[in-house]
Amino acid sequence: MNEKVTLLSVTTSQYLSEQIAEAYGHELGQFRVARFSDGEMQPIIEESVRGEYVFIIGSTFQPSDNLMEMLLTIDAARRASAGYVCAVIPYFGYARQDRKDRPRVPISAKLIANLLEAAGVDRLMTLDFHADQIQGFFDIPVDHLQSQAIFIPYFKEQDMSNVIFASPDMGGVKRARAYAKYFERDMVICDKYRKRANEISGMTLIGDVRGADVILVDDLVDTAGTLCRAADLIMEKGALSVRAIATHPMLSGNAYENINNSQLTELIVSDTIPLKQNSPKIKVLGSADLFATAIRNTHDNASISALFVN
Repeated sequence: MNEKVTLLSVTTSQYLSEQIAEAYGHELGQFRVARFSDGEMQPIIEESVRGEYVFIIGSTFQPSDNLMEMLLTIDAARRASAGYVCAVIPYFGYARQDRKDRPRVPISAKLIANLLEAAGVDRLMTLDFHADQIQGFFDIPVDHLQSQAIFIPYFKEQDMSNVIFASPDMGGVKRARAYAKYFERDMVICDKYRKRANEISGMTLIGDVRGADVILVDDLVDTAGTLCRAADLIMEKGALSVRAIATHPMLSGNAYENINNSQLTELIVSDTIPLKQNSPKIKVLGSADLFATAIRNTHDNASISALFVN
């Protein structure tokens, strides 16, 4: 295609955007964010993007400035006559609020979808939505990349003969089953009950883990309460070891302390959100190659599904 590609980065995702740009073989576009004295921001694209494919890269984790900067940058690109604008959002914030599960609460994921479309985005690219159905909140194409493309190559280099995969809750069964199917291993489920957010009231294990090396599979880790509780339960039921996969390392509150003091031997995450501190138990795998390939395929009108691990 003749259209030029411009890669732009939201401020707090600069570390990942630079890696994606390097993997793509293209420098990041000239871009800065000016701020008024009260903190109000003004993204400025400092080069022409007229008629170009513009990919704006940035996870929308807290603070909410990340989301606002993404929206304003989309608007800036659209008003600068960009030919096509794609929001590359490795971690899509507010995805846990995907339904009205009690009276008088918002469906925040749907609102974010509306805001992105109102800003003028033509396409969304993301990694591991908290719930697959969020794709249906959009009336534009959504490339929902899967983290199996990042984690499976890591595990293929290891002995998986004694492994059982586990879901830390009922909502994650599909994710855990994908790994179990790929490696032809068994799967168990931890069934948890919450009275309120980030507080587990009880948990039971469905399945047998005696003598197995267990790998928990989740899409994100926040306080790490669920993963650590699940690891304790699995070890109590006779497992030899417990590791965990979590695509998005939010790691808030006492998460690092919880992980370091837990029975988890390893937590493997991607780099969609930067770590706040190091931990000997946390291993970070890069997502830049996956996103760079997806961006190239989008520009070339090539298949995105070819990137999925089946």
